[in-house]
Amino acid sequence: MLSRMERRRLLALSLIAALAPGLALAAGPEKKKGGGVSFIQISTLTSTVIRPNGRRGVLTVETGIDVPDEKLRARAELLIPRLRAAYVQSLQTYAYGMNPNAAPNADQLAIQLQRETDRVIGQKGARLLLGTMLMN
Repeated sequence: MLSRMERRRLLALSLIAALAPGLALAAGPEKKKGGGVSFIQISTLTSTVIRPNGRRGVLTVETGIDVPDEKLRARAELLIPRLRAAYVQSLQTYAYGMNPNAAPNADQLAIQLQRETDRVIGQKGARLLLGTMLMN
C-alpha cells in the first residue's frame, strides 16, 4: 500500500506527464494559420456592442495582412503592436456607431482597417484581409 506522500508524488508525476506534450507545444514557435510566407496573422480583435435587447455583446474579428514586399513585411512585423492598437480603436469606434439591429458591414470595416494599416505602416503595399466576424 502506498503512503499518502507517495500517492501525492505519483499523482504529481502523472499530472506532469499528461501535461508535457501540451507544454512542449506551447514553448515552440507560434504556427501561422495559413496564408503563406507573405501573410502576417493578427491576433483576434474584440469590441463591445449593444445587442437588440439592450444588453452588451461582443464583436469578434479575425484579421491578417498580406505583405508581398519583404522589406515592408519586416517593417509591418515590427509594427504589429501599433497595428493591433489602431485596429482595436477603429473597431471600437465602428461598434459604438452600429445600429443594434444591424449586422456588421464587412466592407465598411475592411475599408476602415485598411486605412489604419496604410497609416501605421506609413505607405501602401500591405493588404488587410478579414477573416471570421462573430457577434455574440
